[in-house]
Amino acid sequence: MIRFLCLALILVSLSLSAAEYSIDSGHSEVAFKVRHLGISKVSGRFDDFSGTVHWDPAHPEASRVDAVIGMSSIDTDSEKRDRHLQNEDFFDVEKYPEMTFSSTRVREISDGGFLLDGELSLHGESKPVTLEVELVGQMTDPRGNLRAGFSARTKIDRRDFGISWSRTMDGGGLVVGNFVEVSIEIEAISRMGE
Repeated sequence: MIRFLCLALILVSLSLSAAEYSIDSGHSEVAFKVRHLGISKVSGRFDDFSGTVHWDPAHPEASRVDAVIGMSSIDTDSEKRDRHLQNEDFFDVEKYPEMTFSSTRVREISDGGFLLDGELSLHGESKPVTLEVELVGQMTDPRGNLRAGFSARTKIDRRDFGISWSRTMDGGGLVVGNFVEVSIEIEAISRMGE
């Protein structure tokens, strides 16, 4: 019993200390939605992404995030649409194969709620972006690895990144909306002792 209590205290202290996490892409998602014809939203995701999260629960302001997304991995459940999004009208993946995000500041706004400021580089442009982030939880998995879960949301104007292709319909609306809703679900892993 004493050994069990000691182990539990060690695990709790480790889970409360700062750690470097790698994004577990098999249990994470980078998704988006954009208006189509002004009447509905089309959703998609990127399947190729990686990154690190330095999470310090005792000092959230000292935390940081770096991520890379492979633009050719876009998936909107339509091969024809995906090919169009990959070409020069939109992402131009031959010229700009990656999108990157590097955090610059973390601001705690509630217990488990944060604003994550950072620099988003996309399509040859770098702009400041702020994500609303929620710490979903932390735990030690059955293999003894620390895991942390985060949910994040933001909205960007694609024109800020030089992606402005669309068509105006007879009624005045756009075929493709300008504002993109981004939603991110991250499960990150840090192996104890590394």
